Amino acid sequence: MTDQVQLLGVSNAIVDVLAHVDYEFLDRIDAIPGSMTLIDKERAKDIYNMMGPAAEMSGGSVANTVAGFANLGGSAAYIGKVRDDQLGRIFNHDMRSLGVDIRLPRADNGAPTARSHILITEDGQRTMQTYLGACLELGLRDIDEETIGSPKAMLLEGYVWDIAEGPALARKAVDIARANGTTVALSLSDSFCVERHRDSFESFVRDGVDIVVADEDEVNALFETTTFEDTLEALAGYDNLFAMTRSEKGSVIVHGDTRVEQVILRYEASAGGATATPGGRHNRPPVMTFDHWTFWWAHNRDEILELRRSPGDRLDAARLGEVVEAALADPGLAPRLEQLRSAYSRTVVERRVETAVSELLA
Repeated sequence: MTDQVQLLGVSNAIVDVLAHVDYEFLDRIDAIPGSMTLIDKERAKDIYNMMGPAAEMSGGSVANTVAGFANLGGSAAYIGKVRDDQLGRIFNHDMRSLGVDIRLPRADNGAPTARSHILITEDGQRTMQTYLGACLELGLRDIDEETIGSPKAMLLEGYVWDIAEGPALARKAVDIARANGTTVALSLSDSFCVERHRDSFESFVRDGVDIVVADEDEVNALFETTTFEDTLEALAGYDNLFAMTRSEKGSVIVHGDTRVEQVILRYEASAGGATATPGGRHNRPPVMTFDHWTFWWAHNRDEILELRRSPGDRLDAARLGEVVEAALADPGLAPRLEQLRSAYSRTVVERRVETAVSELLA
């Protein structure tokens, strides 16, 4: 059996292909700005050939979570299907470089590696053209005692249910993992995915998982509720731990009668300086919201990654502070609202840097 790890992820393996485009480009490929459209292999090839310079990196919420966990020092493994092609090699390289144990070999034949063409217009809007490719070929044959092992926790992605054998392979993975004492978590992925598989999800949540990770819309879709109060009432009938994000309202963890809420603090100017208040405004350099972070990261990625070479692969906080101050001091790099939603995916390194920067600027 494979070595025990702390976290195993099972999901659709997708490579993000990011490029800056104009609206004329979107018109040429007949894409609706801001939409996500599933496309076939030929259209994926055509769009890629039409795109300008692009950045390619492993993507997907579960894959990013696993990579982040590994880079923070945890032991992690991943199950997802990629082809032995350029993008498949990129995906595996990105994951392995962060210490993730890839449990499946690249496929020698079949569909090409899945990719999401993330087309970013000047105003920061993202339009996604996604080809699912090889990830849809993940099947029951890929799930066994050897690939699952006995992780302390396993995180499944709701999008797995879109695979032909998805529900069956998810159940098989859970049965193997739970027999070995594994805690099982499920990410609901998105509200449309929940609506497609509501009955299966509800059954799986009731008797297949210990933790459910979702946003409020996804939980509402699962229980067909419309208000937060109705959702809390529905959760009372479940033994699972629900970790739910609520956009600008913060987040909440619900487990039985226990409820822990986290509000978002914003900074509001006053005569005595900036004070933190829920939902308030701030008059300090607007850097550490997620959107400001992505823009800042786009301009500082290479230099920050160099900091990982310090002893013990730990970030040099003092040097990091210098980089941040330099970025803030340059008006040309100051975040502008229309540029905030650049589509750079955050790896674990980036999340680690984000935490450090937040503390430095607090």
